[in-house]
Amino acid sequence: MTNVNKDALVNAIATKTGQSKKDVEVVIDTLIEEITKSIQTGNKVTLTGFGTFKVSSRAARLGINPQTKEKIEIPAMKVPKFTAGKTLKEAVK
Repeated sequence: MTNVNKDALVNAIATKTGQSKKDVEVVIDTLIEEITKSIQTGNKVTLTGFGTFKVSSRAARLGINPQTKEKIEIPAMKVPKFTAGKTLKEAVK
C-alpha cells in the first residue's frame, strides 16, 4: 500500500484531465482554503457522495500524563471532523 501525497494527487489529476500541474495545484489549494474558511466560521461543507467537513466541539475532561501518571485537565476545544459519504463508504468496502 502506498500513501498518496498532494504531489501524486496533482500528477494524477493533471494526467487524467489534460490540465497543467500548476493549474491543478491552484484548484486543490483553493479547495482546501475554501473548506478551511467555511468550517472556521462554523459552516458545514458537504460534497455529495464524498463526505462532509465540519467542526465538532470536545468537552473539557481529565486525562493522565503517561510519564508521571499525574492527572491533568484537558481543555475544551473545537476540532475538524470528516464524515464519509455513502458513495465513498461503498467504494472502500
